[in-house]
Amino acid sequence: MRVTKILATIALVSSLFVANAFAGQAELLSKASSKVQKLIKADNLEIVDFEYTKKAIGKGTKKSASAVLVDARPEAKYKKSTIPSSINIPDTKFEEYFPQLKDTAKNKEIIVYCGGWKCGKSPKVASMLKKKGFTNVKLYQAGEPEWLKKSYPEVSLAVMKSVQGKNSALMVDARPYKKVLQETIPGSIAIPDTKLDTLIGRFPANKDEKIVVFCGGFNCSKSHKVANALLKKGYKNVSVFAGGLPQWKEAGLATTASASSNTVVKSDDNEPKFSKNSVKLGLDEGTVDGEWFKKLILQKNVPSNIQIVDVTSKEEFKSGHLPGAININAGKLNAKELLEKLPKGKSIVFNCTAGGRSLEAWTKLYDAKIDVSEIFYFDANIDCKGTSCEIEVNEPLG
Repeated sequence: MRVTKILATIALVSSLFVANAFAGQAELLSKASSKVQKLIKADNLEIVDFEYTKKAIGKGTKKSASAVLVDARPEAKYKKSTIPSSINIPDTKFEEYFPQLKDTAKNKEIIVYCGGWKCGKSPKVASMLKKKGFTNVKLYQAGEPEWLKKSYPEVSLAVMKSVQGKNSALMVDARPYKKVLQETIPGSIAIPDTKLDTLIGRFPANKDEKIVVFCGGFNCSKSHKVANALLKKGYKNVSVFAGGLPQWKEAGLATTASASSNTVVKSDDNEPKFSKNSVKLGLDEGTVDGEWFKKLILQKNVPSNIQIVDVTSKEEFKSGHLPGAININAGKLNAKELLEKLPKGKSIVFNCTAGGRSLEAWTKLYDAKIDVSEIFYFDANIDCKGTSCEIEVNEPLG
């Protein structure tokens, strides 16, 4: 009898959940225009809300997102502003832009959006994706208009160039201060994400002032962290230039280091310097020689006396990492805790996705007066799928 009652209760709860879900879908669907409603019903598309979408983008980067966000608007609209981590597949150029998803699993969650409740582009693209075999396609039909009212957008290189050229916004570099000193976009101020609380007074008193935050490229979440914090502080016109300094440099645009000499600085005896454990030193304090180390990695010839330590989160590490690396999430540890977790008797090389967090890990130990003579960081932009990695070494200040 008791089991029967339990099963009946479970059935009741399940039926209520389903009923609420249907009611929620009906409410969302009612907000769409009649034309859009027909498109949505034709393919039985599920509509998700702002909170669901925000959770799906994780820390704001493509790597941290649990779903692929697809902006179905024209490219010009996408470049002006989009939801962080999104790719662009305009409904009118679907076949041309679709190859971006060629390596995406068919059961991967995809959330499509466009210009709001009256915009039919998102259900059209969602329908085409389903015809391509994707089985988990959803709509954020409120789209970019609602997103802009509740959160911050991601902007393109073209927008950042305009902002810098016209001095029309406060540009904020969210990387570690040492990285900013090495090189940044002219006109930017340094507000490292780890120092935001102590430096918040440097932001404008006017909460409507336009602010654009950037960091170490598309895999760097520091700019998104600062943007979210500014929204919580009441700033209303915040955006993120996700391409960051790497994309700025790739476009050949001037940086604060543009006038510096590219001549390699050598030691007094014109010989490269090595640590006692035969690690080739980089020109900047704390770095391993980037090109030397990249070559060792790509040739799968990293000596056994060197241990690569990936300092990113467990989730990022699982999605891809350098061959032979171990994972220690350094951001959650103090200097003593970090040191205790490091392998003994080996030279340590920290790495992350854009160089910022690995520098922070090294600096944490250095500032604590810990011997870092055999502890280094790899200053590079790293993008890995599994252990297959693309590596772009950052130029040294020296």
